[in-house]
Amino acid sequence: MIRVTNILYPTDFSSYSNQAYFHAVGLAENYKAALTILFVHTPGGTPDAANPTGDRRYWRQQLEQIRPNNPAIPVRHVFLEGDPASEIVRYAANAGIDVIVLGTHGRTGVDRLLMGSVAEKVMRESPCSVLVVKLPRGTVHHDPHHVAGSTAPPA
Repeated sequence: MIRVTNILYPTDFSSYSNQAYFHAVGLAENYKAALTILFVHTPGGTPDAANPTGDRRYWRQQLEQIRPNNPAIPVRHVFLEGDPASEIVRYAANAGIDVIVLGTHGRTGVDRLLMGSVAEKVMRESPCSVLVVKLPRGTVHHDPHHVAGSTAPPA
């Protein structure tokens, strides 16, 4: 039997990572595992889905609001700064994470080459298993520049 005691759910507050949230919570419930919810702030970065305003306090507050409805799941919130893929992998290695559950945009070809892929880098460099979750086909992607509270998983 696979032993899973520590699950890492990295988020950028996009609809892609929100989809992964439900998988992470489901795994935590099934395995009676702890859930770490992680956000990587990119200092000095240009505004994007993960950092439209660059305001650390705002993103820290958004992170703290993500909590499973099940109070039996131990939850930890981690706010880091740096390159998202590198920080996710480093944290997973240092914290003894058993599985990382993250969303992906599902880009391929030139788009992936130009934009890079956090999910791909995490899969390649991770010290543990990685579950990559895509939005179901036909799902409309929500505007990442919309208020994060409206796209974040239910608190």
